[in-house]
Amino acid sequence: MPNESGHRADAAQLPSPTALLRAFRQSTAQDHPVLDAAAGLAHCHARRRTTLDAARDAEAAGTVFAACGRLLDDIDDTRAGLISRIDDWVTGHVAHRGGASLHTETLGAVIDRMAEKWIAAQQALGGDPVARTHVHWCRLAELTDGYRDLITDVTERRRRLPVW
Repeated sequence: MPNESGHRADAAQLPSPTALLRAFRQSTAQDHPVLDAAAGLAHCHARRRTTLDAARDAEAAGTVFAACGRLLDDIDDTRAGLISRIDDWVTGHVAHRGGASLHTETLGAVIDRMAEKWIAAQQALGGDPVARTHVHWCRLAELTDGYRDLITDVTERRRRLPVW
């Protein structure tokens, strides 16, 4: 999809890993459609973890469990919509070079996994054992590095993202 000047946006307009982490933390409207959706994904994952904790509560009644199941479905529907918004933006704004190696996930799916791990790492600071906290933060660092490598490869036209 062309931008206002009639040209496709350059892949360099993909958000940096730092901008994504900031969007996860702020969970408010951002100045970039991908960052806005990323903030929404972090909010969804926070709600999802809270809902799962409520469903696992040994004191929870069956009606609470059923309500949690319905809420999880709603949260996952919202997540799917946010992932789709990211992927739609990529389709319209990132030129794809035919013949470049195809990445196995859409950018929306990658950002969703990062948002999920961001929430897990943040919540680990609030009481998980030290070893588990370390694992969450190391995994988030790995995902962040992978995202940085992916957007670099896309920008330099060595890799292309799935377009659906």
